[in-house]
Amino acid sequence: MHRAFRIKQPAVAALAISAFLFAANSASAEMQFSAYGGFQGATGSNVKTSDGADFDPNWSGKSFKMPPYFGFRGIWWLDEFDKSNWGVSLDYTHAKVYGDLGNTPGWSHFEFTDGLNMLTLNALYRFQDPTRKWTPYVGLGAGINVPHVEVTRSSGRTFDYEFGGASLQAQAGVSYQFSKRWSTFVEYKGNYNFVDNVSIDSGDTLKTRVFTHALNFGVSFSF
Repeated sequence: MHRAFRIKQPAVAALAISAFLFAANSASAEMQFSAYGGFQGATGSNVKTSDGADFDPNWSGKSFKMPPYFGFRGIWWLDEFDKSNWGVSLDYTHAKVYGDLGNTPGWSHFEFTDGLNMLTLNALYRFQDPTRKWTPYVGLGAGINVPHVEVTRSSGRTFDYEFGGASLQAQAGVSYQFSKRWSTFVEYKGNYNFVDNVSIDSGDTLKTRVFTHALNFGVSFSF
């Protein structure tokens, strides 16, 4: 069935910001806002379309090609519940996915590069020690992905944001506190994305699975 739903990237970012600010205003616990970038790659399954195409592109990320890979998140650490090592985060990531088509007949362009945009809700655990400034942490979560679908083939062209499906997230890293409110961090983050039946030209749909993996470097502000 042709999918008529469309969504814009700014709407995803606005949703993330609004939800985080609501949490910040309604809680007295430690809140943290983080921004990050880094090196992001991609792998994935075969691309299949409703009109019978089935091919395996050579996936890549090209993190620093415009628009670059980036993300931000808000974290609510559960101090007020006597669970200061536990936290909940809302994480928005603007990932990038290029599909090298090789000699795929009839196809000349395939990308999710104005974002394979992901919004996830995550549970975090940090291994605090008051005698040191660095703190390891891990996290798991799930959410949604919104790819900017860019397809050019002999039957037409697609260039639009669409709802892709679910996104699963895992991360592990270490933060370093260099002042009362500021810290920096480095982490590995992976997302498994179900891109299901997004609309392309001629009333057809496209389906694939994309795994993005990234080494992130970021900065956090606590308040």
